[in-house]
Amino acid sequence: MSAIIQIAMGKTFKATPPLTAAKVSEYRAGDVVMLTGTIYTARDAAHKLIVKMIEDGGELPFELEGAVIYYVGPTPARPGRVIGSAGPTTSYRMDPYTPLLTESGVRMTVGKGSRGDEVRKVLKEHMAVYCAAIGGAAALISQQITAAEVIAFDELGAEAVRRLTVEEFPVVVVNDVEGNDLFEQGMSEYRRL
Repeated sequence: MSAIIQIAMGKTFKATPPLTAAKVSEYRAGDVVMLTGTIYTARDAAHKLIVKMIEDGGELPFELEGAVIYYVGPTPARPGRVIGSAGPTTSYRMDPYTPLLTESGVRMTVGKGSRGDEVRKVLKEHMAVYCAAIGGAAALISQQITAAEVIAFDELGAEAVRRLTVEEFPVVVVNDVEGNDLFEQGMSEYRRL
């Protein structure tokens, strides 16, 4: 995982979810956050169901306050492993659901690719961050996952909500609470060369 850390431009932080607004306010675009503890998986279908539960006042599958949601649909685990490949999925597909989840207390989302303007605005307003996991490194990423358990929507298969236990799980901050965007910064740096 050291190669993943080397691509980032900023500081490296260690964090254990649930995360606080004060904690994520320290992170800047380009920083690496090494997560150890509990994070949750959710993709499009699960997001739609969770948003409906919030809107209906229903019981949620996990506590949103301080939560980290990883956009992943892992493959089945091979013998002796807790999870299969667990690379990030494209984040913009979750953009319609992210504002309400962020307003409800989610402090970090993790995926790949950029986010829309509305999501970036909500992250800034509600003291949350969006981070990228390294696409194409699914097998390596899965080695940082020490436990995985389906906790909701089992019928969704790979898109079921899972509780993951991670150790030194590396993510790079893309959008921070000040409105900075790592991808835009990278393009700007490239143009100057």
